[in-house]
Amino acid sequence: MFEDSTTQCLLFPEIFTKPVVLQFDQQNGSSDGGAILLKAADRRYGLIEALAGCLRDKRQAGKVDHSLRELLAQRVFSIACGYPDANDSARLSSDPIHKMLLDRDPITGRDLASQPTLSRFENSIRPRELYRLGEALADSVIDRHAKRLRDAPASSPSIWIRPTILPTAHSSYRSSTGTTTAGATCR
Repeated sequence: MFEDSTTQCLLFPEIFTKPVVLQFDQQNGSSDGGAILLKAADRRYGLIEALAGCLRDKRQAGKVDHSLRELLAQRVFSIACGYPDANDSARLSSDPIHKMLLDRDPITGRDLASQPTLSRFENSIRPRELYRLGEALADSVIDRHAKRLRDAPASSPSIWIRPTILPTAHSSYRSSTGTTTAGATCR
């Protein structure tokens, strides 16, 4: 292995007094190291566990390789790391950080779910489960704020819902003042 070290002295000489070693031969690397903080936050707040409790597993037990909790956690962590499509799961299935997020050994642990498995998971969730997921998320937010504000004076929580005006090519929106805005829709 070839090792080359250099000392950064041009930009911040008072900060970088130790040599910087660069190696490009790591086979099991990951660019998502910050996701460990997400795992720590989830352990503290238990959001994934609460959400997973809202799901009903209707799959045949003998054919299941990944629990619903694992599939949910894989999708949540992937989205939080900037991979909104399940298409990235093929590349991420053996990523050591993503394996650690699901409590697997980063090197020898079983690979994560594939894109077809994640797509089937996403499409299997029914409206009642979506409703329960929304309730669990709202409960989590309200509980967190209640703990944060426990020393504050008691008051009823207020949730403000505001319509957003998004422009479209073929719609109009009439505001509460009676003005019509052409090319906009209210969502």
